[in-house]
Amino acid sequence: MAHLLGAEALHLEFPTKVVFDGVSLGVDEGDRIGIVGRNGDGKSSLLAMLAGRLVPDAGRVTVRSGVRVGVLDQADTLDDALTVAETVVGSRPSHEWAGDPRTREVIAGLLADVAWDGPVAGLSGGQRRRVALAALLAGDHDVLFLDEPTNHLDVEAIAWLADHLTRRWATGAGGLLVVTHDRWFLDEVCTRTWEVHDGIVEPFDGGYAAYILQRVERDRQAASIEARRQNLARKELAWLRRGAPARTSKPKFRIDAANALIADVPEIRDKTELQSLAVSRLGKDVVDLLDAAVSYPSPDGGPAREVLHPVEWRIAPGERTGILGVNGAGKSTLLALVSGDLEPTAGRVKRGKTVRVATLTQRLDELEEHLDDAVRIVIAGLRTSYTFGAGSKAQELTPGQLLERMGFSSAQLSTPVKDLSGGQKRRLQLLLILLEQPNVLILDEPTNDLDTDMLAAMEDLLDSWPGTLLVVSHDRYFIERVTDQQFAILGGRLRHLPGGVDEYLRLRERERSAAPSRGTDAAASPAVPSGLTGADLRAAQKEATALERRLEKLEARIAAARTALADHDQSDYVGLGDEMARIGTLESERDEIEARWFELTEQMD
Repeated sequence: MAHLLGAEALHLEFPTKVVFDGVSLGVDEGDRIGIVGRNGDGKSSLLAMLAGRLVPDAGRVTVRSGVRVGVLDQADTLDDALTVAETVVGSRPSHEWAGDPRTREVIAGLLADVAWDGPVAGLSGGQRRRVALAALLAGDHDVLFLDEPTNHLDVEAIAWLADHLTRRWATGAGGLLVVTHDRWFLDEVCTRTWEVHDGIVEPFDGGYAAYILQRVERDRQAASIEARRQNLARKELAWLRRGAPARTSKPKFRIDAANALIADVPEIRDKTELQSLAVSRLGKDVVDLLDAAVSYPSPDGGPAREVLHPVEWRIAPGERTGILGVNGAGKSTLLALVSGDLEPTAGRVKRGKTVRVATLTQRLDELEEHLDDAVRIVIAGLRTSYTFGAGSKAQELTPGQLLERMGFSSAQLSTPVKDLSGGQKRRLQLLLILLEQPNVLILDEPTNDLDTDMLAAMEDLLDSWPGTLLVVSHDRYFIERVTDQQFAILGGRLRHLPGGVDEYLRLRERERSAAPSRGTDAAASPAVPSGLTGADLRAAQKEATALERRLEKLEARIAAARTALADHDQSDYVGLGDEMARIGTLESERDEIEARWFELTEQMD
């Protein structure tokens, strides 16, 4: 395997901290490396040194002759004076880039909804990120350095990027280094993981899941070694005090396989206990959206635009739900209806008498009045102890213990809020909201600015929180980890996703396939009936609802069939073939129903 680049004895020091000391590592052909670690430990600095953008205080980085390096920065570096086309393909003639399959794939995958000849200056944050990615991926690079590539991307764009990078490096040519907190992305793309901590870089095989298993085993071994060292020290002290030592047997330590480490770990949440406590706190009624719809007036004085079509959604106590949808689909509108910050323009919203809603927004409004206060004062000013967990697992935590659980060191307790990092402010914001003791919690993009360790700490805290939880996030790992079900807003309508995020991506792909492609004549596409009213509209709504119920049942049957296939006698080839054929039939039926559902939603728009 050919060597691409290497680092030897890297030393990097800032005025108050030694970031790296004596770090040596290398990147070979075919390496797809994920870089993880706590915020501030030097992940981006490592990437910058390897890419040649930061000169180490000592040591050197060597790059094989002829290797071309491409870098995606966290910061927005696009030139607002250029168009999207000029940014992505530069001055290349149309016939040249249009004849390149990879460039066409990148443009179709990332920029389908972006005006090709439009200015960069008018794009949203997510669109600018996709343009920057497209420009990099359309280039001819041997090694790519990606610093937080999933920032500002939605679930679809992240899934496309993971698939593209995996296929592109599947041949074993080139190298890829990624700094990201997106754990699903790490698992999908990376074959190796580097953990940056305490001035070193520690390598692990595999993606995020494999890294976690190896790290747990490493920590277990370290704890065993430390315990043995302390035991030996105590025995030595006893000998020094009592005279000649007695002969003792040397303890034996068995190293189990990594999977055995989780064999006796219970379910992450006791759903029955949490549900029971949620009912006792909330009663049976939480929030019911009864044919609730939201329309906004048209800026040009035309007909009002219906952002959210009539929604029938009864939220249960203890329900943990993830909301998916593209930017602008209406997710924030839906959450505002639930929280009471927005009234529907049609239908109504019914709330239980005991409901107390709290929202973790993307802003940091809760901290504005505390900017000059120390962290411990902000927390201690509320109460002296807090109860987390349910039933027999309930815990009384002091403010200090609570802060420690969310990753604050004792030294940081005296730090003014204004001097905290973005991730620290985010964690403190969540704690302040939880300490208000709401029974309905809405999280709007809660993973921003958090590293993987702090995301795990937040998830652990939410596991013991008894209440109704609604989450909007583009972090697929997080949303699947903390919620038990997912819904999506598609075409202005709320739809349950029995198949989770995979089903959402499949539906969105079908939706895009049904839409006219860029550059095609829309008039050439078959006309889709629209503007249904009266009895026709009610009939279409009734059919769409029935189709959704059929889809849920089909997904359950497909899942059961796949489980049966896995349990089937692997030597029974005929039986296996029959089972696979049955699954194929069910999936074909599901696809036909989904196609009809999309047709109906288009008609009802």
